Amino acid sequence: MEIEKLDTKRCILVADDDTDDQFMLKEAFASLNFDGEIQCVENGEELLDYLNNKGKYKDPSFLLPKLILLDLNMPKIDGRQCLKIIKSNVNLCKIPIIIFSTSNNPEDISQSYELGANSYVIKPYSYNELIEVVDIIKKYWFSAVKIP
Repeated sequence: MEIEKLDTKRCILVADDDTDDQFMLKEAFASLNFDGEIQCVENGEELLDYLNNKGKYKDPSFLLPKLILLDLNMPKIDGRQCLKIIKSNVNLCKIPIIIFSTSNNPEDISQSYELGANSYVIKPYSYNELIEVVDIIKKYWFSAVKIP
């Protein structure tokens, strides 16, 4: 019964080395009354530890995220490598991943989709634009579609 409860909890994992971006995303989701949990990691190594429930992220009440917002340019292991690793892992590959990056380089966009990204969003410059993007993400991924 406890497992069912955990499976229905909405958890978004934000992988971004910019703590300001993490904060702004949390605030944007909160302002739109997102009823789930937002977890943040600061680099690719932490992202993989979180997803594998190990290291400082080992937790008996672990929630596998329903969605990952992934920055491409992070230290230790970058977003491209993380995307490749996650999408090649049978236990993680079904988690939708939105690349959330400042890069509008066509090569980054193309490579992200080739590696299995579900969406590619260029980070907005203003908080109002961020609210609009987060609202679209929330409505699409948590209302319009069914995710595992």
